[in-house]
Amino acid sequence: MRTKALQITDQLLVSQYLLGKESALEELIHRSKAKVFGHIYNILKDADLANDVFQETFIKVVDKLKTGKYNEQGKFMPWVMRIAHNLSIDFLRKRKKSMLKETCYGDFSIMDVIQEQSMNREEQLIDDQKKSEVNAILSTLPSDQREIVYMRHYRGLSFKEIAEEKEISINTALGRMRYALINLRKVAQQSSFEF
Repeated sequence: MRTKALQITDQLLVSQYLLGKESALEELIHRSKAKVFGHIYNILKDADLANDVFQETFIKVVDKLKTGKYNEQGKFMPWVMRIAHNLSIDFLRKRKKSMLKETCYGDFSIMDVIQEQSMNREEQLIDDQKKSEVNAILSTLPSDQREIVYMRHYRGLSFKEIAEEKEISINTALGRMRYALINLRKVAQQSSFEF
């Protein structure tokens, strides 16, 4: 059946889909998956993010097809590639904006969240030293992991809220936190730091 489907043009498959034949959309996605996903991955350099953008691409394609906004006359693949490219670039812009926002938090210290009780001078010096060491360890994390730690522990957001704000999947947010914790433990062990 696949060889027979290859003989059908993309335009005919689009027409069939618009007439209610769901398998035509499946064929269009199957035909374009490798090329579209590869293009997105080349821009984002992250398979999970590329998969998210790939899915978003076809959600947008379906939406535009159903609302009659497709009129590319036989140029389905270039049209899909343009949507995928634009969504990938939009994602990079949003990531860049969020990284700029991150720098606006100033000298963020996760230890500042912990309420300090009245301490004598010696205890204050020890506390300041620990905060400094924790900040040094946090600064070794990649920015995407550091940002997830900040959002989770400083802002108190759930992973669902983090995923929505960052426009990533919950699994990506969880994965970044997991890697952040692994990396924090490694650095803490190397520096013999005790939490």
